Amino acid sequence: MGTNRRARLGAAAVAVTLVLALGACSSKGGSKLPLRSGQTTVTTAATNRALRIMVTNDDGFDAAGIDAVVQGLRALPDVEVSVVAPAKNQSGSAGKTTPGNLTVTDQKTKSGYPAKAVAGYPADTVRWAIDDHGLAQRPDVVVSGVNFGQNIGPAVNISGTVGAARAAASRGIPALAASAGFPPKGVAEPDFADAVTQVEKWITEHRVGLLTGSDSSPVLLQNLNVPTCATGQSVRGLVTVPVDANAPLSSINDVNCASTATNPTGDVQAFNEGFEPLSNLSVQP
Repeated sequence: MGTNRRARLGAAAVAVTLVLALGACSSKGGSKLPLRSGQTTVTTAATNRALRIMVTNDDGFDAAGIDAVVQGLRALPDVEVSVVAPAKNQSGSAGKTTPGNLTVTDQKTKSGYPAKAVAGYPADTVRWAIDDHGLAQRPDVVVSGVNFGQNIGPAVNISGTVGAARAAASRGIPALAASAGFPPKGVAEPDFADAVTQVEKWITEHRVGLLTGSDSSPVLLQNLNVPTCATGQSVRGLVTVPVDANAPLSSINDVNCASTATNPTGDVQAFNEGFEPLSNLSVQP
């Protein structure tokens, strides 16, 4: 066999091998993509669609915090945002629900985004959206907040913000409860802007897991709290810590963003030292 012919046959064999290899790396579901640690593979078909986000709260559909987070989330790429929130302030209602049928009206957030207002508790908004099929499509994630005032330590289990997030998680839907701390003297309102930034980062970080369902088994349920610092001070960064349910209730309002303390062991300590605590929650209180 001549040298040129052998070379041509060798090149053809390599080409066939490459075609077969590429074919083995694809399927009817699309090409495989690497995921973050702890996951295996996922198809592009699963991750290329819009992420469905339901936003609720316990301050009511017309509160400043929910309006801020809705605007922030809508700025993210490839998302569909649905607002289903209480018709009025239901702070401190935990996971309470209303017996019987729910009354729901069409409303708008402060900046004019369409919202469904549920005459009931925060957990009722999830019940209506999911159990009663109020939303045409099941959300991939529920964001509850941004709440006016921190929900840390012993306040977690009485929070309607957390109650709504738990209602979602109990139905297998990942959820984030988000709160901005009460403003100190001389500051007009909670630091909604920084809280929204952290929510956006959380959604972006978990996007693949939310779309593929890997964050649903076990269900991801977390609680985020962002201090509102005195003028001239700033938050010290995000830390992942457990909920300090045994801390005295009086300790959850003592914030010092100028603190130099390090290594907080719980959400109350972290928050009071100017950090942004992120805590895992159980589905049941």
